[in-house]
Amino acid sequence: MASLLALMVASPAWAQSGMSPNSAASGTRSAHTTQDVRFVMAASAAGDTEIMASRLAQKQAQSANVKTFAATMIHDHTMANEQLKAIAQKDGYSIASMPTETQEANLAKLRPLHGADFDKAYATMMVSDHRDAVALFQSESNSGNNADLKAFATQTLPILQHHLSMATSL
Repeated sequence: MASLLALMVASPAWAQSGMSPNSAASGTRSAHTTQDVRFVMAASAAGDTEIMASRLAQKQAQSANVKTFAATMIHDHTMANEQLKAIAQKDGYSIASMPTETQEANLAKLRPLHGADFDKAYATMMVSDHRDAVALFQSESNSGNNADLKAFATQTLPILQHHLSMATSL
């Protein structure tokens, strides 16, 4: 939760960089809202982090269930990231180029672990990360201003809720 909260309150530079006008499908020009800019940054960083952690899980996990879950995370988050990147490119948003400091610290905690120790730490991370992601996507779905991002959040939310349920059962 801390990682997404940090993104939600972080860097006014994101808001400034996202305030450039974009061309909407209707041809009108509108400024990016701070919420939408932060959503794109947080969602893209979170998606990339899920993929990195899950790639580690495929190599270092002991449990077949964890490895199967990791494969699902890689597939689903890769697809979601591709959709988000396409929307960002079309609508003129910047995506995160790396995990947040908190996300990188969480990945660093996973890297030296193997077997059952890895499984436990990975499962804990996935539950926490997916709780945060569900909250982030719910917020964008409810009150985002960019129609493309709002639709993406609404479409992706049930998948993230399912991931949370799966992670909780690990």
